[in-house]
Amino acid sequence: MPTIPFYRRPARRPCVTLALMALSQVFLALGDSSFSHLLKTVSLGKLRIYQLFEPVKVRAHLVKLNSETLRKAAPRLWARLADGDEDLARDLAQAILVSHLGMIRDALDVLGIPNEDGFFSKDIDAKAYLTAGWQQKVYDALKEKYPGPALVFYINHLAWELDQEAGLFTPAV
Repeated sequence: MPTIPFYRRPARRPCVTLALMALSQVFLALGDSSFSHLLKTVSLGKLRIYQLFEPVKVRAHLVKLNSETLRKAAPRLWARLADGDEDLARDLAQAILVSHLGMIRDALDVLGIPNEDGFFSKDIDAKAYLTAGWQQKVYDALKEKYPGPALVFYINHLAWELDQEAGLFTPAV
């Protein structure tokens, strides 16, 4: 039986169980005002550095990507997230996270997860560093230094990525 070259193979879709939360739900849990705030903090320069500028522009269905068009597109993007557009959620999450690498580095340092400027190696078991109460611990350590929506988004994104059992985090006031 001949093998199919890798570039002609159909894309494999990951198997997702109902127990796993969608990334779009992380955005929706923050609320639309926090979402709008997060879009305002996206660094277009960082998008260019990490080669995310064009993918974000295309995924957001924008002819021109700048801070004004991104801000004006917020209601349309919010509606697409509410419809469960996971590809959009993934690209927006990357855009937001690369714009806050300093915060990510500090959060990983608080947790003791070895990292290189906010990126941890995929071969380490980062979940092992997430002890009981890790979300509140990170929030308490960094809430004075970083904007709340970005910090809560990253905490929830990290939980989505590594610790789905943790559920959505909302800070205790």
